Amino acid sequence: MRILKIQTLRGPNYWSIRRHKLIVMRLDLETLGETPSNEIPGFYEGLVEALPSLEGHYCSPGCRGGFLMRVKEGTMIGHIVEHVALELQELAGMHVGFGRTRETATRGIYQVVIEYLNEEAGRYAGRAAVRLCQSIVDRGRYPKAELEQDIQDLKDFTRDASLGPSTEAIVKEAEKRGIPWMSLEARFLIQLGYGVNQKRMQATMTDNTSILGVELACDKEATKRILAAAGAPVPKGTVINFLDDLEQALELVGGYPIVIKPLDGNHGRGITIDIRTWEEAEAGYEAARQVSRSIIVERYYVGRDHRVLVVNGKVVAVAERVPAHVIGNARSTIAELIEETNLDPNRGEGHDNVLTKIELDRTSYQLLERQGYTLNSVPAKGTICYLRATANLSTGGSAVDRTDEIHPENLWLAQRVVKIIGLDIAGLDIVTTDIGRPLREVDGVIVEVNAAPGFRMHVAPSVGIPRNVAGAVMDMLFPNEQSSQIPILSITGTNGKTTTTRLLAHIYKQTGKVVGYTTTDGTYIGDYLVESGDNTGPQSAHVILQDPTVEVAVLETARGGILRSGLGFEAANVGVVLNVASDHLGIGDIDTIEQLANLKSVVAEAVFPDGYAVLNADDHRVAAMSEKTKANIAYFTMNPNSELVRKHIQKGGVAAVYENGYLSIVKGDWTHRIERAENIPLTMGGRAPFMIANALAASLAAFVQNVTIEQIRAGLKTFRASVSQTPGRMNLFNLGNYHALVDYAHNAASYEAVGSFVRNWTTGQRIGVIGGPGDRRDEDFVTLGKLAAQIFDYIIIKEDDDTRGRLRGSAAQLIIQGITQVKPDSRYESILDETQAINKGLDMAPDNSLVVILPESVTRAIKLIKLRGLAKEETHQQNPGTNVIDSQNGITPSSVVNTLL
Repeated sequence: MRILKIQTLRGPNYWSIRRHKLIVMRLDLETLGETPSNEIPGFYEGLVEALPSLEGHYCSPGCRGGFLMRVKEGTMIGHIVEHVALELQELAGMHVGFGRTRETATRGIYQVVIEYLNEEAGRYAGRAAVRLCQSIVDRGRYPKAELEQDIQDLKDFTRDASLGPSTEAIVKEAEKRGIPWMSLEARFLIQLGYGVNQKRMQATMTDNTSILGVELACDKEATKRILAAAGAPVPKGTVINFLDDLEQALELVGGYPIVIKPLDGNHGRGITIDIRTWEEAEAGYEAARQVSRSIIVERYYVGRDHRVLVVNGKVVAVAERVPAHVIGNARSTIAELIEETNLDPNRGEGHDNVLTKIELDRTSYQLLERQGYTLNSVPAKGTICYLRATANLSTGGSAVDRTDEIHPENLWLAQRVVKIIGLDIAGLDIVTTDIGRPLREVDGVIVEVNAAPGFRMHVAPSVGIPRNVAGAVMDMLFPNEQSSQIPILSITGTNGKTTTTRLLAHIYKQTGKVVGYTTTDGTYIGDYLVESGDNTGPQSAHVILQDPTVEVAVLETARGGILRSGLGFEAANVGVVLNVASDHLGIGDIDTIEQLANLKSVVAEAVFPDGYAVLNADDHRVAAMSEKTKANIAYFTMNPNSELVRKHIQKGGVAAVYENGYLSIVKGDWTHRIERAENIPLTMGGRAPFMIANALAASLAAFVQNVTIEQIRAGLKTFRASVSQTPGRMNLFNLGNYHALVDYAHNAASYEAVGSFVRNWTTGQRIGVIGGPGDRRDEDFVTLGKLAAQIFDYIIIKEDDDTRGRLRGSAAQLIIQGITQVKPDSRYESILDETQAINKGLDMAPDNSLVVILPESVTRAIKLIKLRGLAKEETHQQNPGTNVIDSQNGITPSSVVNTLL
């Protein structure tokens, strides 16, 4: 077997709208392509020996052991790889269950789809599954050591990519509330929500967290002085910078017992408590010095360690932290008890699990000695042997929930202290013998105030009730159910996507909101280009959704991005599907127009239930998508007598209809006429039907988002098919004696759309400079030739600079084949170089003719035309009666176009 390609999907996709995290592996079975599993000697036995847990896979039989039944009876290896990849992740602790296996149009090559939780682990599981199956085919077995290594590697991937317990709790709460989130590229930042409504977090610090509060909390001595001045109970202590100052510090705090800790440490690093001798004090100083230059010396207060979590000025959780310890059983040594305790599956490395594995350090041996033990001691049954003096969970400690036990005065004090420090989220370390009594009564003290406190002890205490502290954070960031979203409008279709996207963004600008939009020619925010290029995939969508100034996102969504990565968002408010026509077939294993329709339908399906799928009622494949989406439906149609739309309106639905020369919104018994088509520049005086359809779709998408008719009308009347607003989309240039039209038509449907306009050109010759992308099928080029023969009087066939792997000249020959099949006496010539072909077309244009250029590079074509315009401008100055290209933008003024038409 051979893996041809592995892709990672991260959003709604071709395979599943609900399950976003999928690995798609293109697998060539090679010699196994015709061999089912029951014909491979020993395969079933080897598979069961390696992974007996596959017994739990139901598969199509729908019962336990169903998948293994399929293997025994005979199924293809691609299907088996799918199940093995899922099971390997399960064995590594990642619970996944979704998978699909489909043979492609190329016999023996399969698409294997598996769910993942961690990207790296998912890709690894796919590769490991292929290795395992190939090993069983070749040798009848998969070595146990290799399987164990695979599982360990998968666990390592998961651990390395872990968000950490605190961030994980926040993310899960966000998902529960339907708040989208994404990881940003720097400093472990998490974004919650989109655009102008987003919030950002780093661990448990928010974008509202005061930098002054953080700085103060990180300076433990300054914190203590501020709190002492406010009358809060804090430990008596001082700061030293040299060992020589230690003795004086001892006298200042009143002698032993004392605590020595670094001034700016965290997670219990470098802290030594309950110091009772000079030797211990010296050792404690050296340990703290490893973490910080300045050292805190404090009086040691007897009591239990508590963490009080305050969010948005309110105490939301209290936990008692118990230092790492083991409990004797009268049989095992302390070393054996530690080893046994660390086998608890809830314990892991660092902050990965609910608890952390116990590891010993210098203070552990001192503490053991003080208790009269060594590692070889065997404690009596029930005897608690402490291994750490500090109670941090990161050093193996555990937590007991005490939220319901805190005294009201202590609760008030904690909230006041956090206000004084100036933090929105803080964790107070309080030492007291009884959290249920006021600190002043039991000599309790506030030891520290921590910025970015960990949530692990509260969301998963060892004993007691888990507290939803992340919920309090969400309530603070998004109070009163404040929206975390911005309107997202996603546009797809075979043709018209870019024009409709730009028009819809322009309409939305009439509302005064900041619009971010993505197109095939760039990513824009407001009136400014952020990044040029074909930006119609999820990465470009993220640029818009991550921008804190964007109030509305209008996203062109092309097939390639959906196939490669899925959508760049979880759901849209409006999903627009313009049309589905034959294009890009045979690429990405989308081989039929029905498959292409299923792919495009992702945009209609990935819409909120209270949102709208805006569908073309005149395209039966698009109209059928209404059955697949849970969103509301809105249709647009060029046919005022559409039976589908009539029934839809009778049921209370909304539609955009082209009727009696008007673009109108129809709902129930009323009709809102927006504007006559001939007054909308984009429609070329109402003579470009496909542009009218695009305008209907954009108007309807805006209307269902509560944009007013007046705003829609203003947008339609001020948007032009110009280089500045729609480069490469029906750009018409007046070159004096003749005109040139530039359009990025590159498939049969777009050729027909351009042809519907060109046929209305009744003066002079209609010259076409045509071609198509090299990765299209042979029959597609033949079709383009047939269409060109029906549209143009003279045809110049050129090829793209990038032939996309096709032999130069072969695409042109196929187009010529199509031309001659329809019209054997057609006038044509082949000039493969695009620049030469364009220049030839412009050079030969007779008076009153139209040169239609369908280029690979729109920028190059427009540049060549503008050069012609500047050359004509000199003649214009000598002969004012000659119309020339507009000197500012190179576009025929609308008045000239209207007169022409």
